[in-house]
Amino acid sequence: MKRRMWAALVVVPMLVAACSSGGNKNPSPGGSTSGGVNQRGFRISVVTHGQASDPFWSVVANGVKAAAQDEGVTADYNAPQTFDMVAMSQLIDAAVASKPDGLIVSIPDADALGPSIKKAVDAGIPVISINSGSDVFADLGVLAHIGQTEEVAGQLAGEKMKEAGVTKAICVNQEVGNAGLDLRCKGFEEGFGSPVEVVPVDLNDPGGITASITGKLQSDPDIDGILTLGPTASTPALQALSDGGLIGKVQIATFDLSTDVLNAIDKGDMLFAIDQAQYLQGYLAVVFMTQYLSTGAIALGGADRVVLTGPQFVTKDNAADVIKYTEEGVR
Repeated sequence: MKRRMWAALVVVPMLVAACSSGGNKNPSPGGSTSGGVNQRGFRISVVTHGQASDPFWSVVANGVKAAAQDEGVTADYNAPQTFDMVAMSQLIDAAVASKPDGLIVSIPDADALGPSIKKAVDAGIPVISINSGSDVFADLGVLAHIGQTEEVAGQLAGEKMKEAGVTKAICVNQEVGNAGLDLRCKGFEEGFGSPVEVVPVDLNDPGGITASITGKLQSDPDIDGILTLGPTASTPALQALSDGGLIGKVQIATFDLSTDVLNAIDKGDMLFAIDQAQYLQGYLAVVFMTQYLSTGAIALGGADRVVLTGPQFVTKDNAADVIKYTEEGVR
């Protein structure tokens, strides 16, 4: 824990620099994002599993672009249009074939993406992982991971939900098969201390998410707690509660931030959100990679080489203060 505290101290001053950056607020995560003048001559490829329809990943892309500008490098950001591991592995293969100086990836499915990541490592391309993959990155030869340990974050969410008096909860998963999201639900059950049903939904179908949650609540009126794993599910879940007159009767919390989430917390309609500071994941990965390419040194979060950007809890006490940063695209 002491080592991770030191890592957190390193992150704080970098956050100040990141938030003062002049990067584009809303780049498209489905395409490419580049920095300004490539003063150092480095080109970094970034490939994640985030869809262009997900506002979470636009914030990661903002961090990538801002760091590329600040560091004077080029950073290309690409992602598949849907949660598609075959398409993502092909994007990684294409990035490796282009011979970048460094590669940054998320690892939602190590079995599917591992061979492509190992190709980069075997080709002598340094790799840093972000967001998903804290439990598997080292086995793939990745230098370091930047993000949060998802199971631990889930455990904390479960404990906090139980403290709020919830007795029966569900976990709404918009990407079943994404190892990071699966770990969130697993940890949530562990922290809650009672069985938690996972409700799979389609992140591209908000109306379907609302209908699924409405049906689940109608079939089991004992459910008094809902954890969603991102804003794409939390907004439709709030709609289901509103339609059923259950706001305040069924407690809801979520992972990750959006304006809708923060406004709901500020109003008291939502208990809390777990923020993993995804802007920092994109920003720090580019900074760390640039310094590694320049000096051969890399920041490590501790013996496990995980640099923690979360979990950070947003509650009614601080939601209003965080809203402006979400609107600016840095949280």
